[in-house]
Amino acid sequence: MDLRWAIESDYDALGRLMLDAVREGESLYSQTQRRAWAPAPRSGEAWRTRLAAQHVVIAEGDSAAQGFMSIAANGYIDFAYIRPAFQRTGLFRRLFDHIEAKARDMGLTLLSTHASLMAQPAFAAMGFTIIQRETVALNGVTLDRFEMEKRLAT
Repeated sequence: MDLRWAIESDYDALGRLMLDAVREGESLYSQTQRRAWAPAPRSGEAWRTRLAAQHVVIAEGDSAAQGFMSIAANGYIDFAYIRPAFQRTGLFRRLFDHIEAKARDMGLTLLSTHASLMAQPAFAAMGFTIIQRETVALNGVTLDRFEMEKRLAT
């Protein structure tokens, strides 16, 4: 699987990948919660603007994006999604290693994220610690998640 930085023409495919990961992957969330989280593939101007403001790494295999992760200028990891068929294959670690290297290049010393119930163990394995458990409302439905951070050694 090859890793590369996303370009604008990738963004709609990433919206579909996110939907697939949320709706079809293993989950501790109910179907109602999953539909509230991802009611449709993300696309459009707001989606493009959000991704364009970040560094987004894509894992490609079988001629399609199979996972992606993003980091904002402030060290916030906004997106981390992997297609169900590629979960538990080490792809999360490969994507994260790419993002962490970018963070170091940017001179960052702290990474943060809001991790889903499924992503929390993967982020913990990368050295993140839980700051707090949170409950958020999306489309009238509540979901639990974790605020997490990782300090980067200088």
